[in-house]
Amino acid sequence: MVVDFWAPWCGPCRMVSPVIEKLAEKYNGKVKVVKVNVDDNQDLAMRFNIMSIPTIMLFKEGRAIDQAIGAAPSEFYEHLLAKNRVVA
Repeated sequence: MVVDFWAPWCGPCRMVSPVIEKLAEKYNGKVKVVKVNVDDNQDLAMRFNIMSIPTIMLFKEGRAIDQAIGAAPSEFYEHLLAKNRVVA
């Protein structure tokens, strides 16, 4: 699973949003992609120690396995998924 921790007022979050949405479309049925608004879900953000946004976290079998902070191109996130064997 890919979790995008974001906020509507965050410029880099708005930049990465279309990249994450395209990733969700590309891996539809293979990887679940969800967005978590940190303003509306402060307890969840604190639970995962989200200090900067956007933070993209990868989960496998219910555990956080990797994360990336800040906006990046789609190739970066695809490499992150492959490196962590989230997708084949």
